[in-house]
Amino acid sequence: MSEERGPLVVAGVDGSPHGDVALRYALEEVARRGGRLLAVSAWERPELTLSEFYGLPMHDENKIHAAHEKDTRERVDRMMADHPELAGVTVEVRAQVGRPADVLVEAARDADLLVVGHRGRGGLRSVALGSVGLGCVLHAPCPVLVVPASKEDAEAEAR
Repeated sequence: MSEERGPLVVAGVDGSPHGDVALRYALEEVARRGGRLLAVSAWERPELTLSEFYGLPMHDENKIHAAHEKDTRERVDRMMADHPELAGVTVEVRAQVGRPADVLVEAARDADLLVVGHRGRGGLRSVALGSVGLGCVLHAPCPVLVVPASKEDAEAEAR
């Protein structure tokens, strides 16, 4: 693994409340263990639109990448500012196009832990992992921690 620079924890960041719960857990884990955090935001390339078929691009991948990277950095910075006990945690931010589970599994290649969020949907749906969490659990080369949404987030989403 990554012993020479301390443990490496990878966290999936998707901009959702349950993703923020997982990010905070990952930051707290790095604060406890030492090491560093790699916060990863992944998105899938939009489908080809009719306008693009005719040569009129509807999206700029560089702008999408920059927006994901900026949002992820701002989330990390805001969380660290709100929780002084996280000061000093080393964080690298990465944004990448691709299936989120695949991107996270690849990012976790040299990691000691991969942390992802889980939507608390209530009822029977809450038993099943989402596609990203399941893909990570099945294919990651390291332990995977699936962090459930907070009770308040789960109740709000179930309404």
